[in-house]
Amino acid sequence: MTALELEALFGSLSRLPDVDADNLQAYDATDRILLETAADMMGADTEVVIIGDRYGALTLGALAGLGVGHVRVHQDLFTGRLALERNAAAAGLEGRFTQHELGPELLGEAELVLVQLPKSLAGLEEISDAVARFAAPEAVVLAGGRVKHMSTGMNAVLEKSFSSVQPQLARQKSRVLIARDPRKVPDAPPYPVVEPLQELGITVCARGAVFSGARLDIGTRFLLTFLDRIPAAGHVMDLGCGTGILATMYARRHEGSKVVATDQSAAAVASARGTVAANGVGERVTVIHDDAMSTLEPGSADLILLNPPFHVGTSVHAGAALKMFQAAARVLAPGGELWTVYNSHLQYRSALERLIGPSSEEGRNPKFTVTRSIKS
Repeated sequence: MTALELEALFGSLSRLPDVDADNLQAYDATDRILLETAADMMGADTEVVIIGDRYGALTLGALAGLGVGHVRVHQDLFTGRLALERNAAAAGLEGRFTQHELGPELLGEAELVLVQLPKSLAGLEEISDAVARFAAPEAVVLAGGRVKHMSTGMNAVLEKSFSSVQPQLARQKSRVLIARDPRKVPDAPPYPVVEPLQELGITVCARGAVFSGARLDIGTRFLLTFLDRIPAAGHVMDLGCGTGILATMYARRHEGSKVVATDQSAAAVASARGTVAANGVGERVTVIHDDAMSTLEPGSADLILLNPPFHVGTSVHAGAALKMFQAAARVLAPGGELWTVYNSHLQYRSALERLIGPSSEEGRNPKFTVTRSIKS
């Protein structure tokens, strides 16, 4: 594939069903540079694995441009998985990749692993440990990212699992780290982390890529101070559940409720399943990997709890929260309630009024606002 053909492929990619906007693209220069670097290392039968592909640029670029017949792929986000399937069909490349969770099925005998660097060092540590643990002894990792989001801490994390880590010169504001010679790994993997959260009296399970790790993020902490005012309900959703703290605390307080915890991150879903099991509420809390409750029936929820993100990927963007509000409007039954916590400066109340119904401010501190919205 020529450079022009690769650019044409990239230009055809869609972010859908993820948030779409003029300032959000389905690829970046890191995808291009990772593929160019990989091209110099490819043999006729190189086993290629791709981790962190956002919308298909790496996977489809490898299939179309590197002469790879099949690749194994791990994507954390549900939206990324759907986008890859959609873009593969449009490019005529469907059926030439398989999706796997992070583990031996993904990485067994892998010789070349292309990674879009995750946002967190913990996420990178889990990836690098898994490659060293399960891939071929001669495996090479190409880990790329935008320079403005990279740190020397990433080199240090890779050095825990690989004897050689070589940063390459930056190009087009992106850089690739090449990791070779996997080290012997400890008997137990570093993730999931399972730790007591003493202030709530529960145990939290956290995979490397999950937001806030095993800690209690400050937005959730503030929303939990309203738990005695949040009504008991039969069918409850924890939308964007993270490690499952909200779902666990609600289920412990309301034994007659059925709770569905949902997140678009596979790491969050795995974490939440561990958390609800560790706290004895697994029979009443179902955890699903989904995009904004897309697989749930309209009008099926009496109550939704939401601590929405204020970013899409690495870009600060309100689109993710607005998409969640729209989903809540679809899934809430008439008279159902949405309780939301958000950074006060975002001023979401007018959007909640428009999309859900009458909304009241239930509380505010110097950073966060909690609102209650009733489905019209």
